[in-house]
Amino acid sequence: MSGGVLVLLEHAGSELDRLSLEAVTLAEQLAAGLGGGAAVEALVIGGEGVESLVLPASVGTLRLASDARLDAYAPAAWAAALGVAMDAAEPAAIVAPGSDRGNEVIAHLAARRGLPFAANVLSVTPGASWRLVRQRWAGSLLEDSVLDAPVRLLSVAPHGVPPAATAPEGRPRVVAIEPELDPVDLVVRVVGHEPREQAGVSLTDARIVVGGGRGVGSASGFAPLEELAGLVGGAVGGSRVATSLGWRPHTDQIGQTGLRIAPDLYIACGISGAIQHIVGCKAAKRILAINTDPDSPIMSVADYAVIGDVSTVVPAISAEIRRRRSAA
Repeated sequence: MSGGVLVLLEHAGSELDRLSLEAVTLAEQLAAGLGGGAAVEALVIGGEGVESLVLPASVGTLRLASDARLDAYAPAAWAAALGVAMDAAEPAAIVAPGSDRGNEVIAHLAARRGLPFAANVLSVTPGASWRLVRQRWAGSLLEDSVLDAPVRLLSVAPHGVPPAATAPEGRPRVVAIEPELDPVDLVVRVVGHEPREQAGVSLTDARIVVGGGRGVGSASGFAPLEELAGLVGGAVGGSRVATSLGWRPHTDQIGQTGLRIAPDLYIACGISGAIQHIVGCKAAKRILAINTDPDSPIMSVADYAVIGDVSTVVPAISAEIRRRRSAA
């Protein structure tokens, strides 16, 4: 594949996660820009369900590192596997998902090979010098930069590149790779998981998210938000203030130091809209803000706004939804 694009994929069972699909989309765009029939290859490291993994049609070759020692996440060992795939594929660029793992693995590879690494990329224009647009300062700043290296290492800004359709067309060619792992590469590894107790759809997968902030008033003030989310098949999250006050668990925090969401609709209830929170919800297709303050920062990014008290407005929305459903 000399001169093409190699993309690192993460998966859960037989499905790619959203950030990996975003990485494939950027890889497709980059390959098209390179011209000359530049191909897209993928690397999957360890795990179950690979045999039935559905890949986009653009991926012609799947390089598979199936060493049992790689089934548990180990950043240095995964970087070693990525290095073997890079040597075999001889790509012009490697693209990783903008996840914690994707960024960590490709950073390890960059350090091993003495290559520069550009994180949080939104677009790439290849040429004599490759021009990048990428997010800085948690998405509050866009940087126009140049990247020159024998192999360009990139990660995609989370939710910054909408994933293209992934209809498969046959199966890619599968090539096994066998990295030589030093025991040192396995010193840092995941040895167990503590599953989170969660009912219903997750915040990162929900098409509708209802978020609550200081304006909700208390932990019990989230009950109307839970009711609304239940009616629309959504999930409930909170601002940093809400989680710091103990009204919601920290796993529900939306923002720079929490989750970044990309629902079809985000309903922000009693949230002022500090930049750290905006970073977490800016990928939403539509934002509805409910707040008593018409000048709150959230209004500058909201598509729709209701100026009013959350404790009155949210129950009214739920009541109207129930009324219309009963009348249908």
